Amino acid sequence: MTELLSYAVRGFPIGCVFALMAVGVVLTYKTSGVFNLAFGAQAFVSAAVYYEARVRHDWPIWGAFLVAVVLLGPAVGCVLDWSLFRRLRTAPPLARLVTSLGLLVAIPQMVQIWFGSSPAYNPLGIAPDPDRIFRWSEYALDANQMATIVVTILVVAALTVLFRFTALGLRMRAVVESPRMSELSSINADRVGSAAWMMSSFLAGLAGVLLAPLFAQVEANGFFTLLVAAVAAAAFGGLSSIPLTFAGGIALGVLQQVLAGYLPADSILSQGLRPALPFLVLFLLLLFWPALRGLGRTADPLAGVDPPPPAPAASVRTAGMTVATRVLAVTTIVLFVLATLFWFDDFWLLLFTKGLIFGVIFLSITVITGMGGQVSLSQAAFAGVGAFATGQLVQGLGLPVLPTMFLGALIAAAVGAVLAIPVLRLDGLYLTLATLAFALMWENVLVPQTWVSSGPLGVDVPRPLVGPIDFTDDRAFLLLCLVILALVGLLVLLVKRGTTGRYLDALRGSELAAASIGIDRKRARITAFALSAGIAGLGGGLLASQTGRATTTDFVFFLGLFWVVMVVTLGDRSVQAAITAGISFMLVPEILSRLDLTFVPTILNPAENPAAISSILFGLGALTYAKHPEGILEHQTRASLAATDRLLSRLSRSSAGSGPGGGS
Repeated sequence: MTELLSYAVRGFPIGCVFALMAVGVVLTYKTSGVFNLAFGAQAFVSAAVYYEARVRHDWPIWGAFLVAVVLLGPAVGCVLDWSLFRRLRTAPPLARLVTSLGLLVAIPQMVQIWFGSSPAYNPLGIAPDPDRIFRWSEYALDANQMATIVVTILVVAALTVLFRFTALGLRMRAVVESPRMSELSSINADRVGSAAWMMSSFLAGLAGVLLAPLFAQVEANGFFTLLVAAVAAAAFGGLSSIPLTFAGGIALGVLQQVLAGYLPADSILSQGLRPALPFLVLFLLLLFWPALRGLGRTADPLAGVDPPPPAPAASVRTAGMTVATRVLAVTTIVLFVLATLFWFDDFWLLLFTKGLIFGVIFLSITVITGMGGQVSLSQAAFAGVGAFATGQLVQGLGLPVLPTMFLGALIAAAVGAVLAIPVLRLDGLYLTLATLAFALMWENVLVPQTWVSSGPLGVDVPRPLVGPIDFTDDRAFLLLCLVILALVGLLVLLVKRGTTGRYLDALRGSELAAASIGIDRKRARITAFALSAGIAGLGGGLLASQTGRATTTDFVFFLGLFWVVMVVTLGDRSVQAAITAGISFMLVPEILSRLDLTFVPTILNPAENPAAISSILFGLGALTYAKHPEGILEHQTRASLAATDRLLSRLSRSSAGSGPGGGS
């Protein structure tokens, strides 16, 4: 019993870490209606500023804390609300989720440009005497752990009082439920929303500064990993109850330490279960926790006054414009093939080949998000399944590479179908979180296993050899990728225009109405998941074959987040947008690296930080989703059609005016 209590005491501060982050997530969700996946990124901002002031410039604790938490935290929240989230209060939940994903991609890169790439080791906490030890019998905690415990308890108590006993808490909940109806009751929704965002961002800054000493260095990925554990605690509280969220965080921290104490350190169970515990708990809570039933499906009572979305550009353009568009598309493809054969050097050949492969992978997002209406964050995991399955089957059984890629795609499709079965009961935000939990479990538990990845070096995947055609030649392999991309794009178009696509469209509009006319929701959703996973798996096999190896770092979960942001920004319902996103994913950083703007500061020069600048551009591009949910490409296409129509009308009037009898 004493040993169990010892593990529990050691787990209590870690549980407070989870709880503090979780309470911040719940606060944001309760007061703004936004499930802020960028909360960890906001915590990273304050942690970086505190480190810069406290460690690199030797500021006193109170000065660094004042700037990083008290001033910067609320300021970030105010800017986000004023510039962005107050415009999203009446937007659909999907728009808010995509926006937070865009911030999750962009904010860490913006901070990293300022913060620098040099390692920020040994972050300091807020305890004046960090080496001081507090002892109770045989149990002990250090000063930073005690500070985390005390601050977390005070925050939980204060927020509980705020929401239960103050008028401000009641107004915050009313604004989340319906900003327009709350304004009819003389509540200033903008002012209340700003207060909520400033409060939640202050809490993010506080969490970042308190949690930084837990890491060997200050970096964004650590805060996001903690955020996932915090989301599990928030799910335990039903994304609404702050006391239950606190209890969930404590329980998760204690359970982790108990498992660490009782499981053998070198056992497969310990190495797999312990790091994956938060992800597994989150997945199970989303599926089975009663407190989450029925949440996330409510809508603004006045949402019906919103205008309908505009019709797709393809449905309103003239027959002549349609023919011209198709001729232009064919001409572009022919010119691309000719350039591939006679003009591209090896470097650009590599970039365009990878761009086509990512176009295949991104078409999986077109299926699950554009057609299925769900945001899946596990597409990188499905691509990894296809890549590793292809490599293992080729190496282990000696199968030919090209057919094995399609076999790997079938295995990925089967994994997607199996995942779809339990998550069918989920929608919207909860389904997105479940797919994120699956992606993290895949990366942290399964990928390290040798039967999956063959170890850190990965598994070899050679180029295909089909009869006399040897695809080790880069130009031949690019043409192979182009053919596969065309076939997959055609498949997606056929599905979109066929029965399954129409069923999914009906489900996006109203599941109740779709069920009333006999549409099987389960079959349609499983089909969408399986098809999406299979396409991603095929792309993963192609990518592994192109590089010659599938490794553990090729398909990390964060790539999946980035891919979703890119495709949704350009247009999640468009095959053309997915292909454009794939090519842009490879070309934009390279173009930026060659864009040497000597008249701007070095940290903002694209040639100095091409990867970071491109990530910021793509991340901030997702912020346009609320205004243009059809995507930038579709919006620009519609604008071009409107401009063309206006030009033709002017030419027609001019021609009529200068004809016989038209002059003066």
